[in-house]
Amino acid sequence: MDLIYEYRAQLLSGTLLTVQLALASLVISVAFGLLGAWAKLSSSRIARRFANAYTTLVRGVPDLVLIMLVFYGGQVTLNNLGEVLGLWGYIEISQFVAGAGTIGVIFGAYFTETFRGAIMAIPRGQIEAGISCGMPRGLIFRHIIWPQMVRFALPGFTNTWLVQLKTTALVSVIGLQDLVYNAFTAGRSTGQLFTFMAAAFVIYLALTAISDVALRALDRRYSVGGVRA
Repeated sequence: MDLIYEYRAQLLSGTLLTVQLALASLVISVAFGLLGAWAKLSSSRIARRFANAYTTLVRGVPDLVLIMLVFYGGQVTLNNLGEVLGLWGYIEISQFVAGAGTIGVIFGAYFTETFRGAIMAIPRGQIEAGISCGMPRGLIFRHIIWPQMVRFALPGFTNTWLVQLKTTALVSVIGLQDLVYNAFTAGRSTGQLFTFMAAAFVIYLALTAISDVALRALDRRYSVGGVRA
């Protein structure tokens, strides 16, 4: 405990960066998930094909491979493209941007299926009733689709978010000083790697517990008036 207290600032900064990375990737993944669900439910064949290709490709490649591919290969590709086109100079992709963007795109594929299933669970008659009443699409989405979609999607959303939160640990391999990176560095410098990995274990467990409590409260909020089995 004395060692952990001595390196508390390093562990705290890594924890804060992990939370920031997880939240940033969550925003990206939800956006991709909503767009992917819309595309899969669209009447456009092209949109459906793009969405199917996106979910199939992303879910078929290991997360770590995609993160390293984007961080190392993406930077080279952008700079080569800029040199050929002459539209921009040297661009350096930071570890945070590469990690948040890649994790967001990866879990956007999983959220696509979660949101698609939730939307399909909404009785079609309710949407048709809104259309027959002359409600515009935006109003139908806000008052009919969104509240029920959230309620149906929350169980799958919770599981995916907890996995996404833990997946942020992978960014340590590209040098981002998150919780795992800082704990590993402190453990190697002191020769007490198990102690600091155990501390990271406890911190991740606390983050997932807080997330679970918050999402359960959100589930109760959107389940008001609903009938449970």
